[in-house]
Amino acid sequence: MAGVGRLNKVIGLLEQGKVAFGPFAQAGSIPDAYWFAESPYDCVVFEMEHSPFNLSDLRLSLQFLLNRRQIAMSGSVAPAVVPMVRIPINGRENCQWVVKQVLDIGVYGIIFPMINTVEDAWNALKAARYIQEKGALDAEPVGRRGHAPGNAIRYWGLTQEEYYDKADIWPMDPNGEILPLLQCETQESVSNLRQILREVKKPGLILISESDLSVSLGYKGKYTPEVAAAVQEAASICKEFGVPFGSPQANKGNLEQRIKDGFQFLMVRPERDNSGLDLGLKLSGRA
Repeated sequence: MAGVGRLNKVIGLLEQGKVAFGPFAQAGSIPDAYWFAESPYDCVVFEMEHSPFNLSDLRLSLQFLLNRRQIAMSGSVAPAVVPMVRIPINGRENCQWVVKQVLDIGVYGIIFPMINTVEDAWNALKAARYIQEKGALDAEPVGRRGHAPGNAIRYWGLTQEEYYDKADIWPMDPNGEILPLLQCETQESVSNLRQILREVKKPGLILISESDLSVSLGYKGKYTPEVAAAVQEAASICKEFGVPFGSPQANKGNLEQRIKDGFQFLMVRPERDNSGLDLGLKLSGRA
């Protein structure tokens, strides 16, 4: 089974060289949380960059994503569907409190938008980790996360000491269970990506986001050959440095090629099945 011994299933899949799948979802919907909890997705990313940043909604979604029967049957507190979040702050804003708040609620991963420079990347990673134990070999970069994880330890099902040991960023800490996903989504970011990966050797996962990249290149969100070339350039740089990379714009039309190209994290939009309704409309003469 993928991710055996891991709390964060997505990290387990990345370590094995496999592809992980997870969609965006709106925070605050109990029915959606139920649905995702029973789905075959590996994770779900609650969208709070372009949707309201409401921490109560995020907490509600995480709570109803829990499945007691699944936990009991698996014999592990590891969630079957790992909760993550995309936060609203861009890399240059360096709002550490936002990172601290979502981690203290209990997420296992954060998508950081608009990581354009080495400084942006370091700011994101530092905000997501604690100052390490005295004498730790991975004490750098020095973490900036404040330590008050009461809600998170209850959600993760760990003691405070266990949480402290596991709530570090992967793969900077090989045993860490928090996954940083740094968005490469501007021309500046692609231009700086080689320098970012040269200086930040274990940044987590690079999320190559073609929509904003298209806007940055002046194509108004269209997927042009120039945008495709920029996506491939970013993917090639990630391969060069052995850093996993993904796409938030995966779909039925590009999945096969994305997998062939080495993308390890693919965000496929969930589709609700209307086949029963379609059949009913047809049989009743309405379609």
